Amino acid sequence: MDQIQQVKNMSSTEDAKKDPNDWLPITKSRNAKWWYSAFHNVTAMVGAGVLGLPYAMSQLGWGPGAAVLILSWVITLYTLWQMVEMHEMVPGKRFDRYHELGQHAFGDKLGLWVVVPQQLMVEVGSSIVYMITGGKSLKKAHDTIWPNYKEIKLTYFIMIFSSVHFVISHLPSFNSITAVSLAAAVMSLSYSTIAWVVSWHKGVQPDVQYTSRASTNTGQMFDSFSALGDIAFAFAGHSVALEIQATIPSTPGKPSKKPMWKGVVVAYLVVALCYLPVSFVGYWVFGNKVEDNILLSLEKPRWLVAVANLFVVVHVIGSYQVFAMPVFDMMEAFLVLKMKFQPGQPLRFITRILYVGLTMFIAMTFPFFGGLLSFFGGFAFAPTSYYLPCVMWLAVYKPKKFSLSWLANWICIILGVVLMILAPIGALRQIILQARDFQFYS
Repeated sequence: MDQIQQVKNMSSTEDAKKDPNDWLPITKSRNAKWWYSAFHNVTAMVGAGVLGLPYAMSQLGWGPGAAVLILSWVITLYTLWQMVEMHEMVPGKRFDRYHELGQHAFGDKLGLWVVVPQQLMVEVGSSIVYMITGGKSLKKAHDTIWPNYKEIKLTYFIMIFSSVHFVISHLPSFNSITAVSLAAAVMSLSYSTIAWVVSWHKGVQPDVQYTSRASTNTGQMFDSFSALGDIAFAFAGHSVALEIQATIPSTPGKPSKKPMWKGVVVAYLVVALCYLPVSFVGYWVFGNKVEDNILLSLEKPRWLVAVANLFVVVHVIGSYQVFAMPVFDMMEAFLVLKMKFQPGQPLRFITRILYVGLTMFIAMTFPFFGGLLSFFGGFAFAPTSYYLPCVMWLAVYKPKKFSLSWLANWICIILGVVLMILAPIGALRQIILQARDFQFYS
């Protein structure tokens, strides 16, 4: 039996040498169905971001908050449609990775420099935030079930959460995490529903106020900037969209864009069902006293709050894997194709262990949940989700000046750039304020 396994391993290694795409995580398997697209996109989109939306509403107020939220939903659905369409814009070729599309639009070198840093910031940033979210949700569940138990540091809960990823991160391909992603998508709808239903049941709090959280005009301005980043973070799935589409089979008669778009539409309906009730009901009930994680504002019924937090843990396990898989693909492609390392399990084991360990360490060191949401949302997610697809569309298709397509893309670009500039400013201020009384590894 050992000899048979050795022969299989040698065969798979030889195949990988012939065509690394048969070994790399993104292109290893192309047998996904349209519903894989649906729950992968839900898992990528809904996550830590939805829990911070009532807080963002409290920073913006009813009118601006609702407008920015709905406008973001429309813009990001449009830009995601663009990416789905551009995946196979060249007959006989598939742009399986975001940077491959960037290279086609901007050139081989410039495309890499434009896309890869932004995509890595999104995916690594999301991994860090999900480590923090998972640890905080575990701690909240524990403290809710055993309120009189001795205080346990958040650092330990982040380590417990990360231990799962030291195991499941070794699943070889995007399609191999399908079950994890499906469970995560179900959990996202479940805990979002719990969040707004329990809030609704509590009713409007006696001392609720809908005035600005900050007492000064400067504070209000910075809070508004930070809220823009929180909302941008909630629409984060674009950085893995092409990688998800790459797992779907495609033929000239049945291109992958049809099942992919079907899955995207279903996913965005689920996103609306999660985001809008949580945002509006959470803000309506708690006003400007809402926490940066809505579940932290809920205290009773204790068992249901604990269950909701455990649902969040399951969901961010899936979200972490969806965002980490393209990073694994980049690392392994670089080591195999550029550095000429031999593809195989030892290489995969070492790179993924190091990545999980790095994101765990950063999460334990800087667990600023709200500030990180906004910073990454503005600085990295705004380009990849709001306007970079539009820039690529203009570069490739060159629509007529002042046509509907030209105007729509330029509006998205202008709004996205404004978001990218303003959101990190507010986020950095928020992180500085949170860091005043912070103790490392507390």
